[in-house]
Amino acid sequence: MTATAGHSWLPRASCNVGCVSGTAVSRSLAERVRVALRLTVALLLAPGIPLLGMPMPGSNHLQRAYCRMVLRCFGVRITVHGNPIRNLRGVLVVSSHTSWLDAFAIGAVLPGSFVARADMFTGPAIGIVARALKIIPIERASLRRLPGVVDAVARRLRAGQTVVAFPEGTTWCGRASGNFYPAMFQAAIDAGRPVQPLRLTYHHVDGSVSTTPAFVGDDTLLRSVFRLLRQRRTLACVRVESLQLPGDDRRALARNCQSAVHACVPGPAAPRPDHGHVLVA
Repeated sequence: MTATAGHSWLPRASCNVGCVSGTAVSRSLAERVRVALRLTVALLLAPGIPLLGMPMPGSNHLQRAYCRMVLRCFGVRITVHGNPIRNLRGVLVVSSHTSWLDAFAIGAVLPGSFVARADMFTGPAIGIVARALKIIPIERASLRRLPGVVDAVARRLRAGQTVVAFPEGTTWCGRASGNFYPAMFQAAIDAGRPVQPLRLTYHHVDGSVSTTPAFVGDDTLLRSVFRLLRQRRTLACVRVESLQLPGDDRRALARNCQSAVHACVPGPAAPRPDHGHVLVA
């Protein structure tokens, strides 16, 4: 992922492709068959993306199911633990940011629309997908357009929609993390809606941290996709932290959510899906 040029305030991560595991390519027949089968299923699922943006009964269930199927295409199994997920309308969901895969992992748990980098959705085909998914684009290099993005998020929250944002502003490898920038939290304050912090981490089957899903530095989307397709199994662990009331100080709200999300550095003792947690995909 090539860094975006911009102002000195632009979020930058110290992570690069050297942090990423799973880059070695095996020539085994089993791996080739696995990649071919998963890629075929992923291509079959792709035309269904526009359906996710259509208002219809049970659309949240549809989005969850679709995201779970996408995760399975990449050999990802997801567990949810921590606090119960409250059935509230108009919640700002915030999480640490590792990969493009985060959108599917969170969508499998808390369906909603996403705040995402505008440069990730250039081109006619990708633009159609972005509109179908009701992506709120953010141009990270343009500070003057940030208030408009915050207003757009606040409007959706007032309308009872769930919006997902990544306050670190860029991706990290999973072993390191960044500070939460307070701008998006102003939307929750303006709308008077709560914030739901999520701790999202990726692991190998033995519970150790996996950086294979990381999309950092000069990595490309194609290379990242095939790296995941080659993996036999990846575990995505979502921990639901305590719901935060908006209050009136976005910096304090950002600090509270950052503390909740980064309270525990991922390690070998990470939870595994066969240890009593809720398996959702």
